[in-house]
Amino acid sequence: MKNSIKAIVFDFGGVLLDWSPHNIYKSYFPDDAQGLEEFLHEVDFYTWNAEQDRGRSFAEGVAILSEKFPHRAALIKIYADEWERSITGEIRGTVEILYRLKEKGYPLFGLSNWSAETFPLMLAEYSFFDELDEIVMSGEINLIKPEPEIYHFLLNKIEYSASECLFIDDSLPNIETARSLGFYGHHFKSSDGLEEALKEYQVF
Repeated sequence: MKNSIKAIVFDFGGVLLDWSPHNIYKSYFPDDAQGLEEFLHEVDFYTWNAEQDRGRSFAEGVAILSEKFPHRAALIKIYADEWERSITGEIRGTVEILYRLKEKGYPLFGLSNWSAETFPLMLAEYSFFDELDEIVMSGEINLIKPEPEIYHFLLNKIEYSASECLFIDDSLPNIETARSLGFYGHHFKSSDGLEEALKEYQVF
C-alpha cells in the first residue's frame, strides 16, 4: 500500500488535540459524572455544537438552546464563555507522528469540524498546524463531516485523489463516509494504534 498512499489527512479534535466538553463541565458537576452526562444528553449537546461547527455563531447557538432549556441557560453559556478550557493540550503521540510523516515527505492536510470563531485561537497556539499544507475547516465553508460534500471540497483543493489519501478521524461515521468515497480510513483510538496502522500501510 505504500505506493498508493501519497498524502495523509488529519482530523483535529480527538486526534491531534484533546477536546471534550467534559474538560469544562466536570468542574461544574463535582463528583457527579452521571449528572454531567444527563445534562449533555438533555440539551443534545453534540447536535447543537455541530451547528457552530457548520458556521452558526456561538451567540446565536447559545440564544437558541437557552430559550429551549431556560433552566440550563447558565450552563449553556459557560461553554461559550470558557470554550478554551475544552482543549487540554495536544495529543503528543499523534503530533510526534505528524512530524515524522512530514520528515518522510508526505503532504499533510487537515479536515476538521470546527467553529470558525474558535479555530483561530488554536491555530495561533499550536505550532504543529504550520506543518499542514492545507486545512479545510467546516465552520468556514458551512459543511460538516460526515456529509460527503466536505470531502469533495477537500479533494478539489488538493492534487490527490481519494484513493491516494489516508484519512484519520476519531469518529467512525466520518471514517465510513471517507471510505465510501475511496479514501483509506483509520478510525483513531490511540496514537499507538495509529502507529501500528501506519506500519501496516507501509507508511512507516
